[in-house]
Amino acid sequence: MNASPKGRLIVISGPSGVGKSSIVDAVLARTDARFSVSATTREPRPGEVEGSDYAFLTRDEFIARRDGGDILEWAEYGGNLYGTPRDAVLALIDAGIDVILDIENEGAKQIRAAYPEALMVFVRPPGIEDLARRLKRRGDTSQADVERRLGVAGLQMAEADTLYDHVVVNDDLADAITEVIGILNKVPDQP
Repeated sequence: MNASPKGRLIVISGPSGVGKSSIVDAVLARTDARFSVSATTREPRPGEVEGSDYAFLTRDEFIARRDGGDILEWAEYGGNLYGTPRDAVLALIDAGIDVILDIENEGAKQIRAAYPEALMVFVRPPGIEDLARRLKRRGDTSQADVERRLGVAGLQMAEADTLYDHVVVNDDLADAITEVIGILNKVPDQP
C-alpha cells in the first residue's frame, strides 16, 4: 500500500452507523496499515482491553497529555474526552507504516490543520433515511439518540466535501471497502 520510507496518516470518518468500523476492520485485514488506539477518559466497558480498545486515562492525565502536546487531536463527547496519542502514531509513520485514525469531524479538522498531507476519507450513507434505518436496526439506540445522531450526521455530511479528500458512499459494504482500499492504493505517497 505504501512504497515510501515514511508511512501515511490516514483519517477515516463518517456518521455513527454508516459502517465505518466495518470498513476500517476490512482495510486493516487486507493491508499493512495499523489502527491508532485512542485515549479516553470514559470508564472501560465490559470486555474492553486497556491498550487494545482504548488507552484509559483519568481526566487530569488526559488534559496533561493534551496540554503537553502528546495528543494529535481530541474532542469531548458525552462529558468524556477522546483523543489520539501522538508519539505512537508518529513512531509508526516514521517506521514506514500507514496509520488509520477513525475519528469525527472535529478531530479531522485538527489533523487537517496540523498535518495537511494526511489522507482524509469520509464515509457517508446513501441518504439520511438509510442511516436512520441502520441506527434503528442496531437495537441498542433509543429514538432520542437516533434523532440526535441523525442531526450530527447531517452536520458532518455538510462538511464532507470541503474537509475530506475523498467521499465514499456506503450503499453496499463490500463495494465501499473496495473503494476505500482503491483510494489508499492509488493515492501517491505523501512526502
